[in-house]
Amino acid sequence: MWREILGNTESLCTRYARLWREQAGPERAYYDLARDQFNRTHRPECFLYLLSRCVKAVVRYNSYGEFNNSPDNRRKGARPETTFARVTGAAKLLGGRTLLTATDYTQVLSECGPEDLLYMDPPYQGVCGKRDSRYAPKFDHDAFCEALTARNGKDRLYLVSYDGRTGDKKYGHALPAGLRLTHIEVHAGRSSQATLLGRNHDTYESLYLSPALAGALDSGKRVGSK
Repeated sequence: MWREILGNTESLCTRYARLWREQAGPERAYYDLARDQFNRTHRPECFLYLLSRCVKAVVRYNSYGEFNNSPDNRRKGARPETTFARVTGAAKLLGGRTLLTATDYTQVLSECGPEDLLYMDPPYQGVCGKRDSRYAPKFDHDAFCEALTARNGKDRLYLVSYDGRTGDKKYGHALPAGLRLTHIEVHAGRSSQATLLGRNHDTYESLYLSPALAGALDSGKRVGSK
């Protein structure tokens, strides 16, 4: 989908508009058809449509690797003109300066130099266990910490969004103190899940700054080239 956004923008928006207009009337049944088509073909316009219609705009897969999130039946998804503005805006911002890859994160780490600012958003510990197949169950927390340790030894600039808490409930373990990371809690708003359960809790996500990045920010230095 991102390759289409950056390289075939208008065609992607046109195909999305067709799906959006065809859903008029039987929106719920049409969503299921679009989801089935995506699981068979992986067509990018179907994926864009599902993201626009699914609950919380969240990608979920079953154990067979099929997209299985349900539609938000209160909404019909972003109108074609809205989607066009968003997609063309992203293409204008990122086009000609973005390299798209799908590879192991360690390869990306090895290619980033001292002037690069790297943001990482790995699967959270609280949602990548064996009982939860929505995310990557093979993500190795210890190996990830070792990779960060290696970057610290080279004074690399990076941020990591990793786990957090809702109310007093914490998800996963904090990244090891030995990494010497600066920990910041980012207020993400009221928890929708807690609201559904009749509770009033706010969600806070953890953001970690590498020693080199925290030091550069303390000194007022401008950091990162990408």
